[in-house]
Amino acid sequence: MDEAQQPVKPPRGELRIYLGAAPGVGKTFAMLGEARRRLERGTDVVAGVVETHGRAKTAALLADIEVVPRRTGVHRGHEFTEMDVDAILAREPEVAIVDELAHTNIPGSRNEKRWQDVEELLAAGIDVLSTVNVQHLQSLNDVVEKITGVAQQETVPDEVVRRAGQVELVDITPEALRRRLAHGNVYPAERIDAALGNYFRPGNLTALRELALLWLADQVDVALQRYRQQERITDTWETRERVVVSVTGGPESETLVRRASRVAARAGAELMVLHVLRGDGLTDLGPAEAGRYRKLAEDLGATFHTVVGDDVPTALLDFARGVNATQLVLGTSRRSRLARLFDQGIGATVVQHSGAIDVHMVTHAEAGGRLRKLYGRSPIAPSRRVLGLVLAVLLPAVATAVGVLLGGQLDFSTDVVDYFLVTVVVALVGGLGPALVAAFLCAGLLNFFFTEPLYTLTVHAQSNVITLIAMIVVGVLVALVVDTAARLAKQAAEARTEASLLASYARTVLTNTAPLPRLLEKVRENFGLESVSLVEKQDGVWHRVEECGPNPCGEPDQADVDIPVTADVHLTLRGRALLAADRRVLEAAAGQALLALRQQRMAAATARAERKAETTELRTALLSALGHDLRTPLTSIKASIDSLRAHDIELSPEDTQELLATAEESTDRLAGLVDNLLDSSRLATGAVRPQLRPVGYDEVVAHALSTVENSGSVVVAVDERLPAVLADPGLLERVVANVVDNALRHGAGDEPVAVRGSTHAEYVELRIIDHGRGLKKRTADSAFAPFQRLGDRDNTPGVGLGLSVAKGFTEAMDGTIRAEDTPGGGLTVVVSLRAAMAPQVVPQWEGVR
Repeated sequence: MDEAQQPVKPPRGELRIYLGAAPGVGKTFAMLGEARRRLERGTDVVAGVVETHGRAKTAALLADIEVVPRRTGVHRGHEFTEMDVDAILAREPEVAIVDELAHTNIPGSRNEKRWQDVEELLAAGIDVLSTVNVQHLQSLNDVVEKITGVAQQETVPDEVVRRAGQVELVDITPEALRRRLAHGNVYPAERIDAALGNYFRPGNLTALRELALLWLADQVDVALQRYRQQERITDTWETRERVVVSVTGGPESETLVRRASRVAARAGAELMVLHVLRGDGLTDLGPAEAGRYRKLAEDLGATFHTVVGDDVPTALLDFARGVNATQLVLGTSRRSRLARLFDQGIGATVVQHSGAIDVHMVTHAEAGGRLRKLYGRSPIAPSRRVLGLVLAVLLPAVATAVGVLLGGQLDFSTDVVDYFLVTVVVALVGGLGPALVAAFLCAGLLNFFFTEPLYTLTVHAQSNVITLIAMIVVGVLVALVVDTAARLAKQAAEARTEASLLASYARTVLTNTAPLPRLLEKVRENFGLESVSLVEKQDGVWHRVEECGPNPCGEPDQADVDIPVTADVHLTLRGRALLAADRRVLEAAAGQALLALRQQRMAAATARAERKAETTELRTALLSALGHDLRTPLTSIKASIDSLRAHDIELSPEDTQELLATAEESTDRLAGLVDNLLDSSRLATGAVRPQLRPVGYDEVVAHALSTVENSGSVVVAVDERLPAVLADPGLLERVVANVVDNALRHGAGDEPVAVRGSTHAEYVELRIIDHGRGLKKRTADSAFAPFQRLGDRDNTPGVGLGLSVAKGFTEAMDGTIRAEDTPGGGLTVVVSLRAAMAPQVVPQWEGVR
């Protein structure tokens, strides 16, 4: 029938690669040995392409393996043979042998590279055994050229090899390979001396061998990490040296990274630079600093990572154990000795809980210095600080006046509590500065007015000295808490604002069809700017890619604020200068703008590619179908006419009638084909305008069957009492004719096609039922696609437009058409149209005519 049966996709085959450091190490020999072992176990193995290079032992292993004949092609006047992918797919073996994965096919081949041929075999569920040399890996191609002086033209992407289920290293020492070469087991005699003196020198072979071992070690490491994750193993396995260095953004961070790089280099280890971001979003490492350390890490051959965690030592150790690190590099604490009495610091905590991980504590210029300035500019508003200073003067005076006036009724402890209360209140209002003023005033007034001897600043009792000191300490501590809380609140508010803006920008990029203009408009609104534009340098000249607002900048030098995204893309702002904190958000917004730009260009390129692909697919399908289905009736017509016009052939009346009938039949087929093409074109251009009116299914079916060939084998069961449907009689007749014709061509020859009518709610349904092959599961939705004929694998006439046209006409009449499985096998097409009036209850399948 017209629908292409989409087969159930088989599970992807497994690729096994034999990796060698150089030609002649025995990759093909090892591959054929594995193929023979599978063959002996009863596996269906074929050889797609194997290069024996005249080696007798290799050819002997290939002797009992079925070889799929290669296809022949001509390039520049020379004849070449290539692997026949179609033949292997048609053969459907369990395992295919494909030598030399990086091989380039001759121009005009189905795929440019042999590894692309292998991808098709794997997609078809065929396991593949293949070989590749390390010099053909794309990432190592330039390194091999520097070592050997030979540029490799044939390469294979590393990702193709990494996706292999198994990669087996075929290894041999340089000395053994040179002996094998000298004995003539690799190249012919005339090439041996040149090979030994050039490519196959001992140093070259040693370097290539090390490259192969290191590349494979990386793949083994990836597999080990995957296994550890699957098994939830957190203990450190010292299978490979890894160094993790933690940076905080402080002045010592660059020193730590460079020191860790030297540690990693001496150990031949992988280096990872880690920044732990606090879970509340407050961090000393801003986007600019993060970018600088990321670039430094890349320059030193390291990777940069960021993790989130409120407990920095725990987050650091969790990351180190997760990546199976063996060494940690930390900076010694910048805390003073006094501060370390209360909090021992990150380094000491990590050392206590590091377990098997070695910890290096690196000294630096900031370590163990003087007491650092813990607080910079006070986060408390100036108005609050002024009010605090006023209260620092007034409240101690009030407390003193109360104590003096009520001296006979209050004892010394009450006066102390009053001054403590004054100190705390001033600290809560004004912070550290006013609190210190209040604490010293309260201590002096308490000493002068209420401490023996009175009205002097002399203190005789030791307890009174302690009280005065405690008052000052309490004021300082409360003020520090207030300052810290205010600082954190301010940072949290800024972080919330930044997070909100960044989330808004990200949402704009992700949810808008044209995200770049909307993103620039948001930036302009958020920061109160005159204009925002994204400029890009092309061929040395700056061009505005997108702009928002009047008088936008044409190049970075014209901007009040210039945010470089890349060397050739800048976000330019005009209107006012911005604070450093605003620049941090704008740097993130600039990155989102670049992402939006690339997204727009990718969407445009994808749309163009899809249109081109659809056009190409439609053209290919049309040409493929018409190439056969137009030629066949034309050939029959021409042959019949030629026979009728031939003067040297005497035809009997019966022969003449038969030729005329053939010509007429072919003409009708050709007319039907052209009608379907025209109908499809009308549907594509929206030119179908149905004229709906009540019409009975019984009348339409009768007229439709009169235009269908072999309609005598159709059994009609459409009751005349069925309600009329709202339809265009001409279009509905074409729908029924196309579906019935499809059922006749694809149904079982010994089973008639049935046409039945029934009511369902406010719709009246017409079922055309055949008992043919039907459709495979989950392909009913695509049954009405154009240019589909049972997957284009049968020899039935037609271009696959019948059901497509039927679907278009039915939907134009506000109806539906769907495909269902026929019980017992076959296909049932259901045409459902709205009833012209309330349907009557009519027994189904009644009224066989």
